[in-house]
Amino acid sequence: MKLHGTGVVLEPLTLERVPELLLAANESRLSYGFTVVPHDEQSMRAWVEAALGDARAVPFVTVSVAGGLRRLVGSTRFAALERWPGSAAEWDGAEIGWTWLAASAQRTSVNTEAKLLMLTQAFERWGARRVTLKTDARNERSRTAILRLGAKLDGVLRAHMPASDGGVRDSAFYSILAAEWPEVRARLQRRLTLSPQLLE
Repeated sequence: MKLHGTGVVLEPLTLERVPELLLAANESRLSYGFTVVPHDEQSMRAWVEAALGDARAVPFVTVSVAGGLRRLVGSTRFAALERWPGSAAEWDGAEIGWTWLAASAQRTSVNTEAKLLMLTQAFERWGARRVTLKTDARNERSRTAILRLGAKLDGVLRAHMPASDGGVRDSAFYSILAAEWPEVRARLQRRLTLSPQLLE
């Protein structure tokens, strides 16, 4: 699966992209305090293999195509895909996450457009009823970005999983429902139209 936007293309994650992923991941690592972003070839290869081995995930590389230049700037994925009994939808529930961006692509329109592409896929092509997003409860930057998408806080699951810094992580869970999608879509489209290259 490949998702095409104006300034962003989401392409299938493959092991062949490991060198490009490493270049993007190591531009600067200052913002990865709450995010698992592999730093060397061995760990990046293992991370990609794990993503590809998850039968309920659809992982991507994030490619910026702004100005006609193609540059891999990060990764994101659908995961925890759910199909409800008796449902006609391709997937009733999905999670968007495992997202990281190179330092040069942060606070640009890349993440906004990538989320628009993924949410459009989930709600308009798969027929999803809910899309989930979660983050370390301490990660205020990520939580603010999720709220800017139009997602609603469902709650905080305490001691949910290992944290990227070696501790135990509380996870803040957010969701967007199918009924909320038209408003969320309009919000994202408006942001991209008004300030396509400005800070998020």
